[in-house]
Amino acid sequence: MTIAKIGLSALALGLALTGSAFADRAPTPDEQTKIEAALKKEGFTKWKSIEVESDEIEIEDAIDASGKQFDLELDPKTFAITKRKAE
Repeated sequence: MTIAKIGLSALALGLALTGSAFADRAPTPDEQTKIEAALKKEGFTKWKSIEVESDEIEIEDAIDASGKQFDLELDPKTFAITKRKAE
């Protein structure tokens, strides 16, 4: 195997292993509106960040009406909270 082929193979492997790191994205404006409505309906007043993945939506540092802080996961189709972890 030539050095060029080894280098290309290493690059391809590196991209394959880090591909999932690029899967997170910010919500679209429509998603943002639906996510915020779902969070407010559940009593959350503010949150630090929202990341959309193919199988879940992650909300970091969501604060509820009593001031408690949670990390949340939402279903990307229904926007229902599927996981709630107290901080």
